[in-house]
Formats: sequence, structure tokens, C-alpha cells
Amino acid sequence: MYPGTGSSYYFAEQSFLNHDKAWKYARLMKFIVGWGSHLYYWIYPGVMVAVTGVFCGYIIGTLYPTFMSASNPGPMFMMLVAILFSFGVAYIAHRGVIGSTAVSLAINIIQITALLVFSIMAIHYRVGHPPGSVAWQWDATTSDAYPYEFATTSQKVNGTATDVITRDANQVPQPKVDAAGKPVPYHVSYPMNDSSGNFVSHPNAKSVLAIHNFNWMFVQATVAILILVGFESVTSLGGEAKNAKRDVPIAVITSLLIQGCFCYLFEYFAANYFLSSGYPMTSATASAAPVGDMMVMAGDAIFGQGHGRAFMLIEAITVFLALIGTTLSCMNTGARVTYAMGRDNEVPEHFGLLHEKNLSPHRAIWTLAVISAIFGVLALLNLFGDAGAIPDATIQALPHGFWSSVGYMSHDAMAKLPNSLLTITLASNFGTFLLYMLSCVTCIFCYSGHPNFSVVRHMLIPIFGVAANLICMAAYLVLPFMGYGTKLEPFTALGIAAVWAIYGGIYFMISSKRSGRTTLITSRT
Repeated sequence: MYPGTGSSYYFAEQSFLNHDKAWKYARLMKFIVGWGSHLYYWIYPGVMVAVTGVFCGYIIGTLYPTFMSASNPGPMFMMLVAILFSFGVAYIAHRGVIGSTAVSLAINIIQITALLVFSIMAIHYRVGHPPGSVAWQWDATTSDAYPYEFATTSQKVNGTATDVITRDANQVPQPKVDAAGKPVPYHVSYPMNDSSGNFVSHPNAKSVLAIHNFNWMFVQATVAILILVGFESVTSLGGEAKNAKRDVPIAVITSLLIQGCFCYLFEYFAANYFLSSGYPMTSATASAAPVGDMMVMAGDAIFGQGHGRAFMLIEAITVFLALIGTTLSCMNTGARVTYAMGRDNEVPEHFGLLHEKNLSPHRAIWTLAVISAIFGVLALLNLFGDAGAIPDATIQALPHGFWSSVGYMSHDAMAKLPNSLLTITLASNFGTFLLYMLSCVTCIFCYSGHPNFSVVRHMLIPIFGVAANLICMAAYLVLPFMGYGTKLEPFTALGIAAVWAIYGGIYFMISSKRSGRTTLITSRT
């Protein structure tokens, strides 16, 4: 209805300005929406550059296992990648909207194609390996799959007799042999849980789609928001679109349909259906890149042993491109919201300047690049913190070097601190839920009394949106007390959000006093 640069920030201002009774709250509402959206738009790119650091560490560890562990990449290396990636993506955004759009379009086509290829292969692997058939077994130490059972020897571990996989000098697991001296083939199974009650795999396709625990459904919803965030990014380009009123709504709906109803559901099903006794959920949760592991296994099964790694590396290129596209989209949106606020003098006015040649909000973009790099580094400080703390023996077994092992604390130290990546992600998610909730509230005000008002579209759906976002925010805080996850990450993230909100209120009052503006506007002009 109100296309313009600034996405929800601009929409909130225009919605209230055009309301018969609530117009005096236009400045206050647009600041709340704009400031709250920065909790999302300024942190989420940091999450993406941190994920890129983890991803690159996994790839380097896979290619050069003696230099770096694929499962536990070096913190210093991941931080370096995060910093370089942040400024690299910022450069693309700095070049202008036309270049950014072309890059994003090409990346999306390549990534969706790669997604389809992997998903089909994962489903083919599961269908082609029914229970009891000869299949592949994953080994996290070598990051490879093998079609035989592993030989074990009994050793004392922490004073307890434990079966340990027998390995050669290159750490390759040795096969168990039968009476004839031949390797014993590995026969796959699909149990729901192991002897300790831990989830292992889905026994059938119906199990993947079924709701096994209502509380976990809310956990999944809070994670799924990471897949869907960014669908609204195109709204920030409303001021640069040729026909914004026609094209922007189409782009938003199409983005949601492609992301949520197709890509997310299809790969979610394929990845979960792939789980088995040969690659259980415990292996997936312990891996830095579980989908990469699945690609290696599926590739070995279809193309022959040794070729799965090559297939994974080819797919990895498309994943890297997808990370560029996601980060670029969020940077473009965040920078334009900051630009719109700078243009209105709600933040320092230098943010409201455009590059004289590229016509991009260059100062906002490069500021966001610095902020993204900082949050990316913070997210990688304790990647395996809290419940995911890795054992001291694993830390000692890592390749030693500045890029591969420096930065890892002891197991006990990591266990006492929150998982840094999860904490930063949850802080971003709080901003996401807040922004989407405020957008729903704005929609209700915007269409109240409007000739095109629809009870379903402009009242019931927004009310449902407000409720859904409140429930997701509450789930972060309530579920730890119900035994789902720990309290460290969500409450630390809530603290970050609270500090941002308090600082925003203080900044708004000081800025208003300096500029002589009132909180409630006295005129619509």
C-alpha cells in the first residue's frame, strides 16, 4: 500500500499518518519498528558470516584433515573467514541494487537446483536401502562412509572398559572380518530410539511428517524462522522498483511459497528420511555440517566409494553461493532501513546519504559490514559451549596450530558458558519476532476504516501473526524449564534484546531533545 525505502519502518509511518485518530503516534511507532528491526537486521548478517566461517572450516577440514578438523574447525580460522566474508558481501551491496539483484537471482537458481539434486539423492538412498540391506556407515573421525562393520578393541576409557574402533595409521576404521577373513558388510536399520531413549531415525516416511511431541513442534518453529527470514527483504527496495505496488506483493508471496512450501519442506523431509543406524541423529547433532555428511554418504552409494566427497564439494559451492545471497539480502534490507532512519534524522544523518555513483546507502552498508564482522566473531567465540561442549580428549586430538586449535577452552570452561552462535542467533530471532509482530499490528491500524478492509486478511490473520510470534518468543523462555534445552542461551539473548531496547529508549529521548522534536507529532505535514 505504501511502497518506499525502509520496509516496515516506512510502512509504519505512513500507516499511522493516514489513520484518522492514531496519526499523532506516527513518529513514535516508526522509531519503535525501525529500532526493533535493527535487532534483526544488524545481527542476522553476523549469524550468516559466522555460519560461513563454520562451513569453510568444515570444507578445509574435509580437504586437509591433518591441518584442521572438519567436525571441530579452528576458531581463529572461522573468525577470519567471517570478517572477510562480511566485507566481501558488503562490497557487492555497495555496487548498487541492480548488481545485487542479478547476483541474488543467479544464486537462487543454482541453489534451488542443487537442493533438488541432493534431496532426490537422499530419498533415493533411503528407498534403495530397506532395513536389513547392506548400506553405508558413517565415521566422524575420517568424515567418510564405509560399507562394512567396524572392528573394535576393548580399552580402558576413564577407568571403564569401552569398545573403541580399531584404526590404521591414517585413522581409517578397520573392518570386522568373518571366519573367512572377509569384511563383514554393514546392514542398516531404522530404529526410532536407541537403548538410552535418544532419537535415532524415522522408521518410515509417515514418521517424518507426524508430530511426535507438541512442545518440539514449537522448538522447530523457532528454528524454521531462520529458513523463512528474508522473505520481506524485497519491501526495502520499494523506493527503487519500477512498479512497486504491483511487483513487491508478488515478490513477497512468491518468496514465501518457494522458501516455505517447497524448498524447506522438501529438504526437511529428505534430510530426516535419510537418517538411519548408519547415520543417526546423534551423528548429525555432533557434526558441523550434517547435510554435508549426508551428501558424502549418498554420493558414495550412488557414484561409488570415494566419489561422495567430490559430490559434496560440488554441492558445497552452491551452499557458499546461497550464504552470499542470504547475507546480501539481509545487508541490503538492513542498510536501507538504517538509511531511511538517517534520512529522517532518527539516527545520525550521515546514514541517510547515498553514493553519488552507485546510489546505494554506502555508509549504512559499510557500517553494517563492521557490525556483522563483530557479531560473527562473537558468535564463534564458544561455538561448542553449554551442552555441546566437546571432550578434552577431542580437543587434544585436534591438529595443533594457530588456525586449527587456538581458541578452544577446556571442556568444563565451555560447558559453563552459553553456545555463542546459538545465543547470537536467538538474539536475532527476538528481533525477527518483534519486527513481524509489530508489522502485524501496523497492518491492523493501516486497514482500519480503509475501503479495502477485509476481516480475514486485515484483522484475523494479523492477530494470528501477533499471537504466533508471541508464542515463539515465549517458547524460548519457557521450554528450558520443561526440560527442552538450557537456560543460558535464551536468557542471554533476552538480555541483549533488553539492553538494545533500553538504549533505544534513551537514544530516542536524547535525540528528540537535541533536535527539538516532540514524541507525538502535532501535524501530518
